[in-house]
Amino acid sequence: MGKEVKKEAFVSIYDTVKDTVSISAFCQMFELARSTFYRWKKQDHQPKQQVLIDLISSLCESHQYMYGYRKITALLRQEMKMNHKTVQRIMQTYGLQCRVKVKKRKQTGQPYYIAENHLKQDFSATKPLEKLVTDITYLPFGQKTLYLSSIKDLYTSEVVAYTIGDKQDVSLVLDTLKQLKTLPKGCILHSDQGSVYTSYAYQKEIKEKSITMSMSRKGMPADNAPIESFHSSLKSEGFYLHHLTNTTTAIVEKTVREYIDYYNNIRIQLKLNNQSPKEFRQLAVS
Repeated sequence: MGKEVKKEAFVSIYDTVKDTVSISAFCQMFELARSTFYRWKKQDHQPKQQVLIDLISSLCESHQYMYGYRKITALLRQEMKMNHKTVQRIMQTYGLQCRVKVKKRKQTGQPYYIAENHLKQDFSATKPLEKLVTDITYLPFGQKTLYLSSIKDLYTSEVVAYTIGDKQDVSLVLDTLKQLKTLPKGCILHSDQGSVYTSYAYQKEIKEKSITMSMSRKGMPADNAPIESFHSSLKSEGFYLHHLTNTTTAIVEKTVREYIDYYNNIRIQLKLNNQSPKEFRQLAVS
């Protein structure tokens, strides 16, 4: 008790005379080591444990438990010195951890073979179906997350095949691939290195169709930019524009089908001389 009162008294007294007395002189006056005084002063400015717990809890709640201990520590450091391990320990002890689940890509299919990047970001083509690009995108707009697998023709910018499913597995991409019927010799189909595309079943179907497989470099979405762009347009123009962010599964599927029909048959593109993909294709083959 006496020690605590002494400690608090010393810090309080110094705060009242600090403009006229140096720390060295003040400590000599009371025969107190400066290191001890600094330790007391530091402890006095540190938030009490319960106050700190309440503060961390309040920050976590205000950010809807979307921040982990590193971000909470960063917020605290805007106002005070704070050790990240202290914050981590308190958040773990009192169940204040980030509640956002990290979406991990489901490993589906057995890895078989990673193809060379034949496309090399050359997205030009001289005829229909000469170069195709494919990918899977999330559709988090309904009662459950759906997945869209699509294939786009780089010559006409037309979506030539697509499948909507509730699982991101090999069957999803196989259903899409099997929609391709007659293809020209040397047709290239480009994808990323996702496990569904490196699976044996998918590459077996590729070989049977005499398609040349091409794959993006790891961590390089720009290598597959055209299909990424289509998926972005689908979401922004088909869903966000119409505020369809929390609807039924049936409406999500209907919206995707209607948008792809619009994209292929009506929506003009500057690179197609202000024509739709369908109009451009019809002129190309006529």
